[in-house]
Amino acid sequence: MRNMTGRIALGAAFATLAMVAGPQIMAHGDVTPQAVDTSDLPDIGEDWLEENPYSGNARAIEIGTSAYNQNCARCHGLEAISGGIAPDLRYLELGPSGDSWYVERYRNGSSHDGKVYMPPFGEVLGQKAGWAIRAFLETKYTEE
Repeated sequence: MRNMTGRIALGAAFATLAMVAGPQIMAHGDVTPQAVDTSDLPDIGEDWLEENPYSGNARAIEIGTSAYNQNCARCHGLEAISGGIAPDLRYLELGPSGDSWYVERYRNGSSHDGKVYMPPFGEVLGQKAGWAIRAFLETKYTEE
């Protein structure tokens, strides 16, 4: 009888843990974007640019690194190395053609068949943060 009571208590403990921790484990999909302080970056106006004005800018790369880690890494991976959930951004082409693809996805997100794979960040984080993230990603580029 004592052994049965122990098993019931253990089962109850596991059930309680599953109820409490389950939502936390599954919660990564619906997150609020984190604000990015871009006040140290040169102003670039309101109209979206076609090419990255912060390419190679050390302060933009620093800001972009933080912004990426807060808003992008959960899907695209730390250091832009994807674990398979989303594209590996180290392979994003450099220069104007890569900028064009990047800004389209950043501004508008990506969805297929009614499913959102990447939410749009353009209006949420803004152009300066977007180009700072792109400046960070340029430092991670690889052809391998």
